Amino acid sequence: MRPCRPPLESVPELASRLATAQGTALPSGAMLKLCSDWVRSVRFARGWVGSRWDVDESEIELGRDGTIVPGTLFLPAGRRAGLPGWVVLHGITRPGRLHPSLLRFARSVAATGAAVLVPDIPEWRALRLSPATVVPTIRASILALDARPETVPGRTGLVGFSFGAPTGIAAAADPSMAGHLAGVVGFGGYCDLERTMRFQFTGRHEWAGREERLVPDPYGRWVVGANYLTGIPGHEDADDVADALRHLAAEAGDRRIESTSPVYDPVKSSLRREIAPERRPLFDLFAPHSGRQPDEGQGERLAVELARAARRAAPALDPRPVLDRVPVPVRLVHGREDRLIPYTETLRLARRFPKGADVSAFVTGLFAHSQPHSAGARFRFAWEGVRFLDGLRRALGVA
Repeated sequence: MRPCRPPLESVPELASRLATAQGTALPSGAMLKLCSDWVRSVRFARGWVGSRWDVDESEIELGRDGTIVPGTLFLPAGRRAGLPGWVVLHGITRPGRLHPSLLRFARSVAATGAAVLVPDIPEWRALRLSPATVVPTIRASILALDARPETVPGRTGLVGFSFGAPTGIAAAADPSMAGHLAGVVGFGGYCDLERTMRFQFTGRHEWAGREERLVPDPYGRWVVGANYLTGIPGHEDADDVADALRHLAAEAGDRRIESTSPVYDPVKSSLRREIAPERRPLFDLFAPHSGRQPDEGQGERLAVELARAARRAAPALDPRPVLDRVPVPVRLVHGREDRLIPYTETLRLARRFPKGADVSAFVTGLFAHSQPHSAGARFRFAWEGVRFLDGLRRALGVA
């Protein structure tokens, strides 16, 4: 399906029509802001779909609690002043800031007319969640970008993906960020670690009393198991299982092939042979061969224990205790077909913020697993594209 690329000149007219249709009379300043946000979202979409960016890239160094970590800075070509800033966190994956999808995202955001900094988080590249050591990296990145001559002080936003979304929200509660951080955008984050882990073992999730099912992506449970399995009472000696799970997650990150693929079955068999025979059934719960799912009852019990062990070892993995201390706008975006963390976690996270908080959640069906073929499906796909641009507009407008 060829992407639709409306001319940028049509965006203010579209924004005006939307405001009129909603019965909202916007003052001129608000209208200009709305139009500007729409222009930025369309520019992002053009860069993402077309893979063409007029962007300069450079390497910088960041001081993090007495150590130095590298970062990549993206600037729109020819623009050297008055830019909003974005710190973008790479995911918990081996490629880190060099992941192709992350590079595409950062370049597309920079193409909207923003400065983008992607810091290296060595703990996440090593598949260690370690929120206590990650927050200093976030702090150093925000302060560094906010102080650069290209950016406007106080207009730096933070973007986190998946497990990085609640970490970014927690970092926003740090008092030292006051006056520097303008807002937080979380893509595909979670609220309740226990519910998230249950989904990763069973594929079940619910909202408002309605249960849904998906085949879960096992990568998340591999990473959490590698980090916290030995913290479960009775599994303190399961280092061989934890090491095997870390190796398996690293393979998935290095190969960049979907974690449900049968290409990992030989790796699983090889790793399983190195595990003590009495612990092989435990490994099988985390990593059954492709086409098979863990036993739901055993998987659910293990998920609960794993989430509790994670919270004991790293309380900052639970974002809920700090939500009432986040002073900046928060925009949450989630794909309805996300198989790593279900979209219902983003809805749940938005609902847990205190009344009056500037927070909004947007769920899109744009990222489905099949391409639309029928006329009705193509219409729904196009409509989801418009809705996604509106959600993106609201997210980009934070900084």
